[in-house]
Amino acid sequence: MSEITRIDTATRMSQAVIHNSTVYLAGQVGEPGTSVGEQTRSILSKVESLLAEAGSDKTRILQATIWLADMGDFGEMNAVWDAWVASGHAPARACGESKLATPDYKVEIIIVAALQ
Repeated sequence: MSEITRIDTATRMSQAVIHNSTVYLAGQVGEPGTSVGEQTRSILSKVESLLAEAGSDKTRILQATIWLADMGDFGEMNAVWDAWVASGHAPARACGESKLATPDYKVEIIIVAALQ
């Protein structure tokens, strides 16, 4: 049986789960009420920290799922994302519009990555 490691586990969820050399991050959100760009930067900083704690990094991201509260913010989010993604290491990615947990959240990002 393969070991499962959980990071920052609370009653409802873990921020990261590691199984079979794969890291699954919970959906990450930024500071409520800030711009899409600011929320995206905050989220990507959290992603980097969680991946480092798990033993991975942004060059090992396999898949990203991005939810925007309004697809009108696609360009602003992409400007931050494109500057952050490691050159030559773009993951498979999907982006869609969804009502998020509160109206103050404008973007949520879910990441799956390989361990080092």
